[in-house]
Amino acid sequence: MERIIIVRYCEIHLKGKNRSFFENLLENNIRKILADIPCETVRAQSRYLVRNFADEDYEFILNKLKKVSGIHSMSLGYKVNTDFAEISECAVEIMRYKCGTFKVETNRADKKYPKTSVEISRDLGGVLLENNRMLKVDVISPEHICYVDLREDGTTYLYCDTVKGIGGMPVGSSGRGTIMISGGIDSPVAAFMMAKRGMRLSAVHFHSFPYTGEAAKRKVIDLTKIISEYSGGVDLHVVSFTKIQEAIHENCPEEMMITLMRRFMFRITQRISESIGSQAIITGESLGQVASQTIESITTSNAVVTMPVLRPLIGFDKLEIIDIAKRIGTYETSILPYEDCCTVFLPKYPLIKPRIDRVLEAESKLDAESLIEDALGKTEIIEL
Repeated sequence: MERIIIVRYCEIHLKGKNRSFFENLLENNIRKILADIPCETVRAQSRYLVRNFADEDYEFILNKLKKVSGIHSMSLGYKVNTDFAEISECAVEIMRYKCGTFKVETNRADKKYPKTSVEISRDLGGVLLENNRMLKVDVISPEHICYVDLREDGTTYLYCDTVKGIGGMPVGSSGRGTIMISGGIDSPVAAFMMAKRGMRLSAVHFHSFPYTGEAAKRKVIDLTKIISEYSGGVDLHVVSFTKIQEAIHENCPEEMMITLMRRFMFRITQRISESIGSQAIITGESLGQVASQTIESITTSNAVVTMPVLRPLIGFDKLEIIDIAKRIGTYETSILPYEDCCTVFLPKYPLIKPRIDRVLEAESKLDAESLIEDALGKTEIIEL
């Protein structure tokens, strides 16, 4: 009887002839995140098994696996030979200290085994009742389920509890995107959503020293570090944005401050993305949430780039975004009271529905290319 952690995927089953690519990628991602923990990862017929780990490392391993995109669920269980005596002995051990109602649920992938799944469940349920008088059968709504999974290779997995993973697709299966990350709640959640869909991430942050200090920058680094745990690492590009903001403030109408800032941010993010082989820009925009997220403002920002812009939160409300932020561990950092560059020179009445002709007229007063080159030349890259 070998103690194991059973790791399952879901969506990868739909990939047909390409399935092995996704299976290999997910296996590599699991090995990478567990690289510092003494254990072994093996693939076993649409499952992955983590084995040879110390008991005290179980929770640590589980918490690591909860951050791996592509994993549907995990269970702490046991591996035995497909022999009814061994299966019974293991099941009795698993259920030894359980009390209340239960049932046995069997999956018989090994069709050569002489008993059907119903027969295995029935017979094993009888063994459990004989060995634990605190149990009572309830096949409709049991308090405990003893799962029995007979695999094609002559081995059987047994377990009781299942822990949900984050699902999605393995990171690395959907190209690379660049998240425009601020110190707020939304953009880290957007980054997580794209990592969950299999996208490798880079990040761009716009820093306005001395208007925003080192604490604000540290906050963004901490947020990006949390996201990097879900995406297998992130390179954070910290762009000096002060000169651009000062130029807009001095030369352009106040109400256009945010609109023009966003257009510069998109241009710079595309330049960085192209230089590192990133294929899309990602933002945390939610339609109508603030002045820069009306459809008119979004259209004005999009006009300066040719790269696809992904907005995974576009239809989410704030409470939905906060719920995800709390779940992935970014919320408490996001609400720390440090300003970001978007609060610098904030107009009293920002444009909600900017007109492109007026925006272009205001922008013509700036030497956009010179400002962009200066900002790119002062960019700091931090590997997380």
